[in-house]
Amino acid sequence: MLMETDYNPMELSSNTGFEEDSECKDIEGTDVKDMRLEAEAVVNDVLFAVSNMFVSKNLPCAEDVAYINVETRERNRYCLELTEAGLRVVGYAFDQADDGLQTPYHETVYSLLDSLSPAYREAFGNALLQRLEALKRDGQS
Repeated sequence: MLMETDYNPMELSSNTGFEEDSECKDIEGTDVKDMRLEAEAVVNDVLFAVSNMFVSKNLPCAEDVAYINVETRERNRYCLELTEAGLRVVGYAFDQADDGLQTPYHETVYSLLDSLSPAYREAFGNALLQRLEALKRDGQS
């Protein structure tokens, strides 16, 4: 994958396994994991700072594309497209991909959410501060 990985201020211990019903629907009917694995990692990285976020089970995945549904803390819903080019908004509802929507690509999910959600920015900043405080405490003991 060509996606860059940014620092994640929270270590999440959420479920990392895959359930059978969470497989992507591929056009040929075979299970495709490449971009889906990347999408799952994206979700796990920022789930703490949004209201809801999950990889779409209704839109088709391929080796080079996956879709992520996100609801910000402001209660705005988006459907994101994840490709080698990055992430971009493709719809303003869950599982909605509008081919006519021309939105810019963001290199990282952090950049995209930062542009969409002030509450995300605040939650991410607070998590980072807590993490720095913990490191400071650990360094003093």
